[in-house]
Amino acid sequence: MENTKPKTSKGKQIFRIILFAGTIISLWFVPWILVKAWILPLPDSVQEQVDQTLSYGFDGVIVYVDEAGKPPAFYTAGYHNKEEKIPAKPNALFKIASIDKLYVAVAITMLANDNQLSLDKTVADYFPELLGRIENADKITLRMMVQHRSGIPNFTDNPDFWKNQPNTNIDVLEYALDLPANFQPNKSHGYSNTNYLLLSRVIEQVIGGSRQDYFKKEILKPLGLKNTYGSIDEVNLDDVMSGYYVGIDKDFKNENNGMMIATAEDVGIFLRALNDGSLLNEDEMEIYSSIYEFNHGGLAPGYQCMAEYHKDIDAVVIQFMNTTDFEGYQWNLLQITHSRVVKILRKANNL
Repeated sequence: MENTKPKTSKGKQIFRIILFAGTIISLWFVPWILVKAWILPLPDSVQEQVDQTLSYGFDGVIVYVDEAGKPPAFYTAGYHNKEEKIPAKPNALFKIASIDKLYVAVAITMLANDNQLSLDKTVADYFPELLGRIENADKITLRMMVQHRSGIPNFTDNPDFWKNQPNTNIDVLEYALDLPANFQPNKSHGYSNTNYLLLSRVIEQVIGGSRQDYFKKEILKPLGLKNTYGSIDEVNLDDVMSGYYVGIDKDFKNENNGMMIATAEDVGIFLRALNDGSLLNEDEMEIYSSIYEFNHGGLAPGYQCMAEYHKDIDAVVIQFMNTTDFEGYQWNLLQITHSRVVKILRKANNL
């Protein structure tokens, strides 16, 4: 292979100039608010970090930390409802969006272990009516859907899904039907909400009831969780944290899109139980470990959240932030601020 490294001092000088120019150009296109969030000195406390996030355009923040051997800690900043100037509440209910995929994956695991369903059966086995409407329906297994290896198009990527909000009386599965596959089954990975929409329907078909009823019986009650719900229909709206979208004058908490709702503490208790093995038995844990992840984030208009367990410090960190945007900068800021909270915890543990 030809050596492309400059051999002369003049060549080296030109090479350095090109590299410097490229770096400057790259930085020009990185939003400075993200750079600022990364480079600011790390605060001494989690509360200081949570307070700092308000300067990035968030309306309200809740952080729950459960470190082994210590009482759970709650940190808040900003507003539960900015119009009414109600301060953020540590026990507020929140739309947890795709964090609910962890609950679905757990339910699928339990049902598979009980031989009530098979991870190797196909979409067509459970939904024969989808043959010809979902490409490769006779080849895509439940296991592939859990792992996002199905190739089924994501219904939330369809522009019509957003044009028709809030999609009242519309089966959102329609937005993923009669489309070419994104890839052949098990040949790649592509995150698709359609996978978990179908998995939820498999759960309901198998048990003959709602998935939330199954969650209550097999997950919530055994863990003593009393603040996790299937949708806003089950709760007092005043208890739900308001959700805001940059540039839109609207509170998104009123939209009933069927999302699970929970407090940060309930999500934290669930996540620790999932990670420490107290939720699943040994056989179930073996199945779950082979099919899905143990941490998750969630994003919906007005709501974004992250639930992670960090083994090195034996700590669960749940973060709720009630502001989102079109560009995705707010999501990047959630990831940055979450990582900084974890760094503060590690520093406190001398790690």
